[in-house]
Amino acid sequence: MSTTCEKASSDSLAKIRDLPFANSSEAMARLPTAEEQNTLRRVAGRIPWAAYLICLVEFAERASYYGCAGVFANFIQRPLPEGGNGAGAPPRGTQETAGALGLGLVAATGLSQMFTFLAYTLPIVGGILADTRWGRFKTICIGTAIGAVAHVTLVLCALPAVISAGHALAPFIVSILLLALGTGCIKTCIAPIIVDQSTVMSQSVVVLPSGEKVIVDPGATIQSMLMIYYWSVNIGGFFSVATSYAEKRVGFWLAYLVPGILYMLMPITLVIVYPKLVRLPPQGSVVLDAFRVFRTIFERAGLKGMLKGGDNWNLAKPTSFATSDELERTSRIRWDDEFVDELKRTIKACKLFLFLPIFSLADGGVSVILANQGASMTTDGAPNDLLSNFNALTIVVAIPLLNFLVYPALRHVGINFSPIRRIVFGFLVTAAAMVMGAVVQWRVYQTSPCGYHASTCTIGTGVSPISVWVQIPLYALPALAEIFIIVTAYEIAYTSAPRNMKGVVMGLVLFTNAISSAIMLVISPVFVDPNLIWPFVALAGVLLLSAVLIWAFFRDMDRDSVSVERE
Repeated sequence: MSTTCEKASSDSLAKIRDLPFANSSEAMARLPTAEEQNTLRRVAGRIPWAAYLICLVEFAERASYYGCAGVFANFIQRPLPEGGNGAGAPPRGTQETAGALGLGLVAATGLSQMFTFLAYTLPIVGGILADTRWGRFKTICIGTAIGAVAHVTLVLCALPAVISAGHALAPFIVSILLLALGTGCIKTCIAPIIVDQSTVMSQSVVVLPSGEKVIVDPGATIQSMLMIYYWSVNIGGFFSVATSYAEKRVGFWLAYLVPGILYMLMPITLVIVYPKLVRLPPQGSVVLDAFRVFRTIFERAGLKGMLKGGDNWNLAKPTSFATSDELERTSRIRWDDEFVDELKRTIKACKLFLFLPIFSLADGGVSVILANQGASMTTDGAPNDLLSNFNALTIVVAIPLLNFLVYPALRHVGINFSPIRRIVFGFLVTAAAMVMGAVVQWRVYQTSPCGYHASTCTIGTGVSPISVWVQIPLYALPALAEIFIIVTAYEIAYTSAPRNMKGVVMGLVLFTNAISSAIMLVISPVFVDPNLIWPFVALAGVLLLSAVLIWAFFRDMDRDSVSVERE
C-alpha cells in the first residue's frame, strides 16, 4: 500500500464538494469572504469512516481500562467477606462489599493513584516514540500487545486459589504496571490519529439543501471529531457497570475477565481499519528540534529572555540570523519560522494545561474517597462503586446533546461558547459538585452509627441510613465538566502543536492526570476518618479560584481560536 499521508495533502476544497450536505448546484466550494466570516454559521465537515473505526478501538481500550480500574479500590482495600465464595463476592442479601486483599484505604488509594500516575505519565514516552520513531499506528499496535498480557495476568491473580494462598498481590502489581505501559502507548496516539483523518483543511463556503450558506470549518470539524472520540471513551467506561456487579455477584476473576474479552476487539478492528487509515510518518528530529529552539533562545537572550518568551521567540527563527556566522549556522537548522510560531502557541497552551491537575483531583482523584463514602451509606444490595458509572453515563448522554443540538444552536444564534469560556464553566460546575460532596460526607457522619468513624463502622447495620443514590450528582456534575474542560484541552492541544509533535503534546495533556495522582499519593494518608469532609471543601475553593485565574490570564486565547485552520 502506498503511503496514505498523500490523502491528507489532497485539495481540501475538492473534498468539501463531496460532503453529504453540499448542494449539487454549487459548482465550486470557495473560501469565505471577510463579511461571510462574520455572518455565516460554521458547521463541521464529513467525518471519514476510518475515524469511527479508531473510535471503536478506543471504546474497547477504555472498556477494558475502566472495567478493571473501577474495581481496583475494593480489590485492594477490603478483605475477603466472611461467608463469601472465596472469589471476593460477599454473601447475598447482606450490606457487605466485595473485597480480596484487605490492605486498607490508604493502600488502596496509594496503589490506585500509582497506577493512574503511570498510566498518564507514560503517554509522554509513547508520544515521543510515535512522533519520532514508530508512527502513531504502530505505537497503538505495540501498546495493544502489552495490554493483552496485562489482562491475562489480572485474571490469574484474581482466581480464588491465588487469593486464598496470599499470592495475589505480586501478580496484581505486575499486571497494573503492564496495563499502564500499554495505555501509555495507546492513549497518546488515539485522538491525534482520529483527527488526522479529517479532510477539512481550510474554511469553505457551501450551500445546504435548505438553501442556507454555511462555512465548513476545520475548527468545528475537529471539535465534533473529538466529541465523538470522547463519547466512545465513555461508552467504554460505562461497561464498568458489568464489572461492579461481577465482583459483587461472582467475584473478581469475572470482573477482570469481562474487560479482557472486550479488549480483543482492538486487534480485530486495527486489522480492519489499516487499509483505510491516513497514517502520517514519524519525523525523527522534531522533538529534538523543539529543544534546539529553546537552546537557541537561551544562547541569544539568556535564561531570563527564554522564560519571558514574547518577542524573544523570534530569535530562534532562521530569518532572524543576520551575520555571516549566524547565516552559516542556519544551514544546520532543520526548522523554519512557522515551526517556531507553532511551538510558541504550544507553550502558551501548556501554561493553561497546568490548571488541569486541579480538575483531575476533583474528577478522578477523589474516586476512592467517594467509593469509601458510598460503602458507608445504605446500598440495598447495589455495589458501593456502581455509582461511579454515572460519570460515563452522563457523558454518553450529554455529548450527543451538546454536539448535535446545543453547540450548533449556539453557533446559529451567534453565541461564541469559546474554548476558554467552556473551560471556566467546567471549573465552576465542578466546584459546585465538591460543595455537594462536603455536605453529603457531613450528613454521613451525622447519621452513621459510629459518627465520625463511619468508614470502619461495625455497630448495627454499620452504615448510614442515607441512600447511596444521593451520590449521583457527585459523579454527574464533574462528568459534565469533563466535556467542557478535557475535550476542549484536547482540541487546543491538537490545533496548537506542530504537525509532528501532536502525540507529545497530547501526552503532556494526559500527564496532568499523573500530576494529580502524584498529589494524591502525597496527601492520601490523611484521607481517613474523621477528616473526609475537608478534601471536598479544599477542592471547591481551589476550583473557584482557578476559574477566576483562567479567565483573567487566558481569555485572550479565544481570539486565536476563532478561525482555527489545520495545516
